[in-house]
Amino acid sequence: MNVDRLQACTRFLVRQRIRFMVNQYEVHTEAQGGSEGELVAFAQQKRLAFKEEVTLYSDTDKKNPFLRFKARKRIDLGATYDVTDAAGQPIGTFKKDFAKSLLSSTWHLEQPGLGVTTGSERSRAVALLRRGWEFIPFVSNLPFAWPYHFDFVAGDQVVFSVDKKFGLRDRYVVDIRDPRLDRRLVIAQAIALDALQSR
Repeated sequence: MNVDRLQACTRFLVRQRIRFMVNQYEVHTEAQGGSEGELVAFAQQKRLAFKEEVTLYSDTDKKNPFLRFKARKRIDLGATYDVTDAAGQPIGTFKKDFAKSLLSSTWHLEQPGLGVTTGSERSRAVALLRRGWEFIPFVSNLPFAWPYHFDFVAGDQVVFSVDKKFGLRDRYVVDIRDPRLDRRLVIAQAIALDALQSR
């Protein structure tokens, strides 16, 4: 899918696959009826990497790089991640706000010309419940995903949101309200919310 067609999309569906030693993600457009439409991106993340780097491809065979995000530093809880296109040209950045994330996960996304967009969990109560859940032995290892909802705000306007659905596997609905936002940057941030959430 070319950039112009991608930029016209306002909703994406993200699904995680569980594989040995890697996390894989598929990003689709939404088809009629809410089902998965055209594949937009496929990503694979190595677990336990010292310096995080994730490449997204436009195909599941990983022959056509689409974009990439990469940490500037090794094992840094507040690392900035640079998002670049297939040619290495910058698209934007994002980083986790470690201090604020102790109570409610918070991210800052920046696109040139648009400034900083801040995303945080919509419900403080759900954020605290999720954290408590992770410390309960056995229960925290059950094979289903605890839902969460992120709103990314510029000024007083929600410009996009990421909703994680309750289920056996991680699934997300990404809604974009601001036509100026680069969809590639939003897709990278949506995958990072899962891939980097525990960092």
